[in-house]
Amino acid sequence: MTPEDLAARFKPQLEAELAELRSASQDTAQTRKPVELDQQSVGRLSRMDALQNQAMANAVDGRRQHRITAIEAALQRIAEDEFGYCESCGEPIPEKRLELDPTFTQCVSCRGGG
Repeated sequence: MTPEDLAARFKPQLEAELAELRSASQDTAQTRKPVELDQQSVGRLSRMDALQNQAMANAVDGRRQHRITAIEAALQRIAEDEFGYCESCGEPIPEKRLELDPTFTQCVSCRGGG
């Protein structure tokens, strides 16, 4: 399969995942807001739980944002007809590697796994 065929194959998958990640990020925005430290309305343990939940939500969203960036870069490579080519050596990235993750930018040899 040519890199152009791969781009056409993976573009809908990438766009769907991107939309899902953006939606999830919006859905959890409230959880990531700063915790109010009003000692009159919330006890110390409740504040600690809220801070821990906020930290976990921020960590999850950080990973989500990293994935969003990778997907946007892959979609940009598709738009520029560069998808499926190794950014280091310029050779086509094997289809099996892109099936694992279509955001990969390097072939196995250049990535150090070959």
